[in-house]
Amino acid sequence: MDKIKSALRHGWVNTAISRGTTPERPNGARILIVGGGYVGMYTALRLQRKLKAELKRGDVEIVVVTPDPYMTYQPFLPEAAAGNISPRHVVVPLRRVLDQCKIVIGEAQSIDHAKRTATLTTLATLEEGAEPEQISYDQLVLAPGSVSRVLPIPGLADHGIGFKTVEEAIGLRNHVIEQMDIASSTRDPAIRDAALTFVFVGGGFAGVEALGELEDMARYTARYYHNVKPEDMKWILVEASNRILPEVGEEMGKYTVTELRRRNIDVRLETRLESCVDRVAVLSDGARFPTRTVVWTAGVKPHPILAATDLPLNERGRLKCTAELTVEGVTHAWAAGDAAAVPDVTSKTPGSETAPNAQHAVRQARTLGDNIVHFLRGEPLETYSHAYAGSVASLGLHKGVAHVYGRKLKGYSAWFMHRTYHLSRVPTFNRKARVMAEWTLAGLFKREIVSLGSLEHPRAEFELAAGGKPPKDPKGSS
Repeated sequence: MDKIKSALRHGWVNTAISRGTTPERPNGARILIVGGGYVGMYTALRLQRKLKAELKRGDVEIVVVTPDPYMTYQPFLPEAAAGNISPRHVVVPLRRVLDQCKIVIGEAQSIDHAKRTATLTTLATLEEGAEPEQISYDQLVLAPGSVSRVLPIPGLADHGIGFKTVEEAIGLRNHVIEQMDIASSTRDPAIRDAALTFVFVGGGFAGVEALGELEDMARYTARYYHNVKPEDMKWILVEASNRILPEVGEEMGKYTVTELRRRNIDVRLETRLESCVDRVAVLSDGARFPTRTVVWTAGVKPHPILAATDLPLNERGRLKCTAELTVEGVTHAWAAGDAAAVPDVTSKTPGSETAPNAQHAVRQARTLGDNIVHFLRGEPLETYSHAYAGSVASLGLHKGVAHVYGRKLKGYSAWFMHRTYHLSRVPTFNRKARVMAEWTLAGLFKREIVSLGSLEHPRAEFELAAGGKPPKDPKGSS
């Protein structure tokens, strides 16, 4: 124990902790959390509340390794893209919320749980060109989340736009408005048609909500262009299955298709994107659309770090977990969220797993944090149990769809429920107040229709003034 406490007091990098002298259930320990998303942040928040006395004495240390110094509240990304919420209010600064934890901006490259060590690259190692650093730990929480599942479609890597981060959401907003600027100023009908054609691939929450919000925003923005009308724009949703938004049920999914088509959005079910080479979207039904905008939201896959561990994975590449959120077959390792295959004890179907969504992730993080505390104190672990409550989705301003606790809502009532629910779930009172203030102001004044694409190349103007060559895409257009 003295060795653990000494190691904790003298820094976290390259610390050698003698495992031979570490008790099976130590009162002092380093808890390493990989990932700063829903699970990572909420678990750390729970731990620093439950272990307040231990943290103050220095018996316990919580280290959070994350590539970004903030947690992104992803359900608000579509509204940020539409300009309803400022991008800085969609993220939660980890250093402010987790003031009792050590935040390390970097990424885990590999984990050797048998030795209880993780290999990290940080901003410092990248700047110095040094070798990755190693950190030892006593308890491991793997919560790296997921990454976009990109298929080997010709041209997708060159022209596709993702929608998983706040940077991508704001970049897409800038891009859409820039395409309207291009269409307004060109005399070439082919360029105009391609600029005003927007293809979204994926009929899940991310794709449908992003499409609904951006179409709504673009239709409003068109009133300020003398030669661009809403009917000039083509919005296309491509989905490989025979339905969209499966989480809200078949009936509400059909309603969503009807609502989108009523807004002249071309919804193509049982259709796949086969190519987008030379900025031409080629679909499996034979349709071809010259376009400068292909948004890819067709699913996610487990984070690559999971494959670089010695922990058990299932056939989908997710960590095999127990209902107590421990990694199956090993001790001192925990997981939840997108990275974990957690048994759904509320399901009547044998072998069912909890869905990888925010609803489960936030609740799992609470149970995970409590269970780590129980383990350190030698107490029985809790079983994670939560029956899926349903889902809500926004389709634009005052438009939505919901299926919650068996009740089906659509239109304004579903949109209002969407906002109310996510306002209650966004972390910290600070963020709640700021988001509410922005919604209130948006209801009193007109929408902002400004594109700030130049932010993506902040040095372009100075480089040009200094005698350099102008960038190929000075405003960030794809």
